[in-house]
Amino acid sequence: MELRPSAHIDTFARDHLPPARQWPHLVDLGYPDRLNCGAELLDRTIERLGPDRPALRDASGAVWTYGRLRDRVDRLAHVLTGDLGVLPGHRVLLRGPTTPWLAACWLAVMKAGAVAVTVLAAQRPGELATICRLARIGHALCDARSLDGLVRAGVPGLRITPYGGPGPEDLLHLAEHGRGQGPPSEPYPCVATSADDVALIAFTSGTTGRPKGCMHFHRDVLAIADTFSAQVLRPRPDDVFAGSPPLGFTFGLGGLVVFPLRAGASAYLADWGGPEQLLRDIARHRVSVLFTAPTAYRALLPRLGSQDITSLRRCVSAGENLPAATWQSWYEATGLRIINGIGATEMLHIFLSAADDAARPGTTGLPVPGFQARVVDAAGRPVADGEPGLLAVRGPTGCRYLADPRQTEYVRDGWNLTGDTCIRDADGYFHYVARADDMIISAGYNIAGPEVEDALTHHPDVLEAAVVGRADEERGQVVVAHVVLRAGVSGGPETVAALRAFTKERIAPYKCPREIVFHDALPRTPTGKLQRFRLREWTDAGAEAGSGAEAEAGAGAGAGG
Repeated sequence: MELRPSAHIDTFARDHLPPARQWPHLVDLGYPDRLNCGAELLDRTIERLGPDRPALRDASGAVWTYGRLRDRVDRLAHVLTGDLGVLPGHRVLLRGPTTPWLAACWLAVMKAGAVAVTVLAAQRPGELATICRLARIGHALCDARSLDGLVRAGVPGLRITPYGGPGPEDLLHLAEHGRGQGPPSEPYPCVATSADDVALIAFTSGTTGRPKGCMHFHRDVLAIADTFSAQVLRPRPDDVFAGSPPLGFTFGLGGLVVFPLRAGASAYLADWGGPEQLLRDIARHRVSVLFTAPTAYRALLPRLGSQDITSLRRCVSAGENLPAATWQSWYEATGLRIINGIGATEMLHIFLSAADDAARPGTTGLPVPGFQARVVDAAGRPVADGEPGLLAVRGPTGCRYLADPRQTEYVRDGWNLTGDTCIRDADGYFHYVARADDMIISAGYNIAGPEVEDALTHHPDVLEAAVVGRADEERGQVVVAHVVLRAGVSGGPETVAALRAFTKERIAPYKCPREIVFHDALPRTPTGKLQRFRLREWTDAGAEAGSGAEAEAGAGAGAGG
């Protein structure tokens, strides 16, 4: 397809889109040629509903109105393009806990016409360095509490501006007081970006462990709000959104920023603090729309009597498969039908779902209006209803990897192949079966086994490592590492503890093995190929050649994309 003229001065993102012939078929929702999603979510909402409505809430109880949010976003955008020299098209890394200020920074990057690359506060220096290298990031806005890891990443030429800390060079100080010339108080005229200028790059780990950058346009950001949110979730302006997924996941970005602002609603933004804290937050802030993973719903069930959750009216689940038993138990306890869904970072948000009377426990749902889905075989041919196959989907959003040859694996004949095995029934409902690759989904987080293996094999005592997932009632799956140690090293508790600590220094804690099993050798074919199916059999049967232990990886109930 032919792209509209870009407003980007730095054209790196557009230059590194895949060739148009490798794109999926995209549905045109009729957005204008010039479109800035930050202005649409903020300025246009104020024009429709006024500036005095609550927009964002934080853990202290503070409430930002839409007018106050716009004032802060505009001040931040002035600092970005003035003091910091950010140009349209520059990539800006955003890192920090879930707070209104992180959301405000994201909106300021949008209005400034730059490209947001939001990462998890838990990601380690090596992971951050890889992302910065792939996206050629020159600017970073980082919560002062999350600075250390980003500084230790040692990214050449990266200009890091902290926010929420002391000193005259802090972003919030500059936004409030300026640098000697007074505060930048004038409204910020947003950059007139093209509807298909890249707005964000969301990184996800593939089965090889090398992260893939998924590029999404300004119109894509609005498309997820105008499809799933508007037509399935159906929020109201008086809703209060909250949930566990961080804004570094597109599940969280959509559910806690894009959807509420597009509807004129408000969002409570705070880090996941466990099920008890989430229930207290729902009661205190009268949360009406909840976004979280099945793991969290299971954890909340036995605690429901401890707090008043009568404010809830919509509950969304994604990031991993929602068992029918969890759906039914939640319905019996609350009278609320969980809105199950499946999405992908490559698709930006949810594309299969069902709500209210259309919801059927044990199914993922129907194609979201604007999307099409089917189940195909390895050659891309549709299979009969009731037969398992690969999930293929297309709609207004789709996969466009940042300079990555895996584009042709994900997109075939105009369809996005998500890597999920599904069955469609005679009524058109899709049933999730399993991941088609070696991705492990634990508590809503997508974990690439090879990435964990790479971290383990960097330890001097590890000769080989292979990682698989084991089914777990609470988390969906847990990460199990099968390890061969060098001669003379004992596979005892001390070694288990050392390997856990080592991997936590190299990768985010939620990716680290919860169980480590030691072997004399890993199962291989005569040609030397690792037999992962054998490892899965051993794992599922509990067969351990040596000692193993359960790790405390520190993962909360988030949701992957």
